[in-house]
Amino acid sequence: MFGIWNNEDAANLTFLAIHSMQHRGQEGAGIVAGDKYKLKGYRNVGLLSEVFEDSHNLSKLKGPNALGSVWYSSMETNNVQNIEPLLFKFYDEHIAITMFGNLLNTKSLRKDLEAKGAVFHSSSDAEIIVHLIRRSEKEKFEDKLEEAVKQLQGAFSIIILTKDALFGVVDKHSYRPLVLGKLDNSYLIASETCAFNVLYADFIEDIKAGEIVKIDNDGYAKKQFTQPGMITVESMEFIYFARPDSTILGRNVHMVRKKSGRILAKESPVEADIVIGVPNSSLSLASGYAEEIGLPYEMGLIKNQYMGRTFIQPTQTRRDLAVKMKLSALSDVVRNKRIILLDDSIVRGTTCRRIVKMLREAGAKEIHVRIGSPLIMFPSYSGIDMKTSKELIGANKTKDEICQELCADSLEYLSIEGLKEAIGLDIDNDQAGVSLDIFNASYVDGLGDYESKFNEQSTLLQIKYLNGKEGKNE
Repeated sequence: MFGIWNNEDAANLTFLAIHSMQHRGQEGAGIVAGDKYKLKGYRNVGLLSEVFEDSHNLSKLKGPNALGSVWYSSMETNNVQNIEPLLFKFYDEHIAITMFGNLLNTKSLRKDLEAKGAVFHSSSDAEIIVHLIRRSEKEKFEDKLEEAVKQLQGAFSIIILTKDALFGVVDKHSYRPLVLGKLDNSYLIASETCAFNVLYADFIEDIKAGEIVKIDNDGYAKKQFTQPGMITVESMEFIYFARPDSTILGRNVHMVRKKSGRILAKESPVEADIVIGVPNSSLSLASGYAEEIGLPYEMGLIKNQYMGRTFIQPTQTRRDLAVKMKLSALSDVVRNKRIILLDDSIVRGTTCRRIVKMLREAGAKEIHVRIGSPLIMFPSYSGIDMKTSKELIGANKTKDEICQELCADSLEYLSIEGLKEAIGLDIDNDQAGVSLDIFNASYVDGLGDYESKFNEQSTLLQIKYLNGKEGKNE
């Protein structure tokens, strides 16, 4: 997500900024631009370059202010009406909104709003926020926004553009960070600092937990809409989502991943000939592992850079095809070698299984898999597309069973303590400032509307883990 205020080239700069964040979603994109009189937008399915292949669709977005985002769907929300930014044109104001994350009380809020006559055109959580804003009896828009976001539970970062201002909002736990920047006389809000890098813009600060930032022609102002809770930044931002050149709460993503590799090498060494990483998010991880263990770091896998990221494909069939199309093994590098294969995470197991098979077929003698995250055992309700236990291999199979399914010679994961050490946020709480819910079910905001679903779908392995966890706390 990216927003800019006070720049005559706003739409084009937004295009460049969200292009740098294309890794966050490849199924749709949109941009809204405008001035003090009106907002106008365009959105469609596909990569950003495909959405705006007809340059007229971008050039007609006039005005000094703009908001843009890229989108990936889930099985529950794959309707094109969900592509953001959503743009609402009311008789008295225009509102464009984009959000990253997931609300825990979506069903409750939507049910209540529909009972009061609200009509929804999408299943996006962002539309709920607009309905809450419009139903507020406050006079000023910023007061309406504050009243609305106080009703939200869960993980979210929000950027809103109106004819009069640009707003950025971060939840009370900083699950989903936003950053504030400046380019000449323009102010910017983005999901990642890599968007500032591509524009040669200056980073000002992270938008803090429970904070609303308002940008208008007078500059920017900050307001606390709620007291910060336990800070738990989404760990998958460091593990997988964010670009290596982005910085999150002062921690460079590449350096975190490299340190994860070093720690993993100390925790789980193995005799081998070479170390390779799965492109692209595991390359930093693999280089750290190789340096620590003293083995050559080789390019054993080549990625087709024009392919999207398999994890954020909406169906398993498309994920399977994407794996086959995007990666190939270098036989001359891996043949007759004992390989340590580094991957960032295992969610469903499909990608890793196909890669191991690919390396076997290329002549690898042994394949030892090392994962740069702890075992993912529980669903995510913070905006990552893994809301059901049945799709998580770690919720249904033991580590040894997963290793066997991957056809690997060994399998080890980074420990939870290792992850916390690698990220190294200077935050003093039980989770060291990092969300651990998908690893140990520590849902700091509870489960909200998902509680019954979680309990109904819990697997025997999950129940056994939770019972053991409760026993330790007695």
